[in-house]
Formats: sequence, C-alpha cells, structure tokens
Amino acid sequence: MEDLTLVAVVAVALFFDFTNGFHDSANSIATSVSTRALSPRLAVLASAVLNFAGAFVSLKVAATIAKGIVDPEAVTLSIILAGIVGAVTWNLVTWFRGLPSSSSHALIGGVAGAAIAADGWDVIQWNGLWNKVIKPSVLAPTLGFAVALALMLAIVWTIRRRSPSRVNRVFRRAQLVSGSFVAFTHGTNDAQKTMGIISLALIASGHLNAEEFDVPVWVIASSATAMALGTYAGGWRIIKTLGTRIAKIDPPQGFAAQTACAGILWTTAHFGFPVSTTHAVSGSVMGAGASRRFSAVRWGIAGNIVIAWILTLPAAGLVGAGMEAVTHLPGGDLIVFLLAGAIAATAFLGRRYETRRLVPSHP
Repeated sequence: MEDLTLVAVVAVALFFDFTNGFHDSANSIATSVSTRALSPRLAVLASAVLNFAGAFVSLKVAATIAKGIVDPEAVTLSIILAGIVGAVTWNLVTWFRGLPSSSSHALIGGVAGAAIAADGWDVIQWNGLWNKVIKPSVLAPTLGFAVALALMLAIVWTIRRRSPSRVNRVFRRAQLVSGSFVAFTHGTNDAQKTMGIISLALIASGHLNAEEFDVPVWVIASSATAMALGTYAGGWRIIKTLGTRIAKIDPPQGFAAQTACAGILWTTAHFGFPVSTTHAVSGSVMGAGASRRFSAVRWGIAGNIVIAWILTLPAAGLVGAGMEAVTHLPGGDLIVFLLAGAIAATAFLGRRYETRRLVPSHP
C-alpha cells in the first residue's frame, strides 16, 4: 500500500510541476510577447526548452524544500500527498482567475499546512521557513523593482538621442537574450521544488537517506520534463496580466525587467532560496513600468497580485490541512488522489466553458 501511495505522490507532484509550468510560463515570455520581440508560439517553445535545460544546473533549492522547511522525520507520504493537492488546488484557482501567484509558496504552504494538521506546529522548521522562504520572497520583488527601475533609467539616459524605431528594434533582439535567461533560471529555480518534494517522499518511504541527500537522475529528468510540457501548454491569461495589465511596456522596459528578474533568480538559486519567480518578475515589470512615471503602473492590478501573494501560503495550507484530514478516512489516500483529479478536471472544464462563453458567436 505504501508503494502505491508513493506512486500517487510522484504522479501528483509531477502534475503540480506541469501546472507550475503553465502557471509560470508568463514569467519568461510575457514581456517578450507583449513587446512583439517573439511570436507567442516561438516564445513558449523556447521557454519550454530552456526551462528543461535549467533544471539540471543546481540542487540547492531542492535540498531546501526536502530538508529545510518541514522536519523530514515527521513527514509521511499521506502528509506530502495532501500538501501537494493543496498546492495544485491553489495553483488552479489563481490560474483560472488569471492571477500570477506563487507556485513556490503554494507548494510550501500546502505541505506545511498538512504537516501542522498531522503533527502540530513544532514540525515546521521556523528558522528555515523565515530565512530561506519568507525573507527572500519579500526581498525578491523589492529588488526586482529597484534593479529594473535603475537599469531602465540608465537605458533611457543612454538612448536619449536615438530614434525610437531603432531603439525598439535593437531591444527586441536584446530581449531574445534576456528572455532566454529568465526561462533558464526559472527552470533552475522552480523545477527544483518538485524535485525536492519527490525527494522528501523518497526519504519518508525509506528510499533515500536524509543525511546523504542526493536527487536521483530520474527525479531530475521527470521534473524537468513536466515543467517543460506545462510551459509549452502556456498560461495565456497570466501572460496578459504580466505583459499588459500591470503596465504597458516597450522593448527597452521589457529587456530591463527580464534582466533584473533573471539576475535575482540566478542569485537566489545559488544560495538555495526557493523564491517565487512570479514575485521577482512582477516586481521587475512594475519597476520597469515606473521608469516612465509611477502612474504608468496600474497599481490596482498590482494590489490584487499582492493580495494573491499574501493569501497563497495560508490558503494552500488550509487546503492541505483539509486533505490531510481526509487521509484518515478508509481509503483516504485514494480519495485525496481522486480529489486532485476532480479539482483539475473542474478547473480545466470551467476554463473551457468560460472561453466559449466569452467568444462571440457568428450567425
């Protein structure tokens, strides 16, 4: 029975990775698409390939997820399964609403909520949660805003006597590089979170030693593949929010936002901080947009995104806690697994219905 639960955990974790891919595909391609540096199809394909490649670069974030947030010795497969379903549920809710919330925080919140429901508050490694998750995730969008704003001001000073058409042409080409760097670092950062949660499940089931932590190759490859497939599937509602609704940006601003975001993601992955790529890119887009004038940023939309950020940890945690309670029922793990499928089907069918309803019919 434990082996079947482990299979269920891996399957749901990879599905979460898939949702992470299409939920966060906007992070690397929204500005490139909105400034017409790349066509949507080509941007998504390039992002998927680079997401896959980036997943093989580092394992420090995976180690943080597997050992640094929740006490591995207190975690069971049922807790992990419940927590992932909590993360998937919140990912799908925010995707349906078109809000670029944090998949990273959804995963951490879901597993933490399930663990607290099972074993109490002491199961959380609060020092690791505070220093490796909360503080970096607050700093990431702040730094993204500041770096993108500063970079954009430097660009404006440099191009002040150049013709706008030539400037836009040059920076659309530059966005091919900056957007690729974002996609690569997104794979480096986000795919590791699923690697970490699968590794935590392998530790809980006795297949890995927590003291000699190492991520198996099949975990890296499967996580990278699920992320890439999800990215290729795309998240067009969120792309619209990041690319046009926060601030209308031009190619130089897109380049500045992408460069700032990629630099932050590369640095945080090096230190093993599982920050939200969504937080980093949203802050960077706001900073680049504010370089023209602060009123250029649609602060109402930005405020809605901040609310989604704040809600993510507790909301995913509550769903994870509820799912953990379900695991105590007869056949509870199977019920939770089936609920994950039902929630996903409801979200996708609801999205399909809404799309058809909004498309005008032609006589």
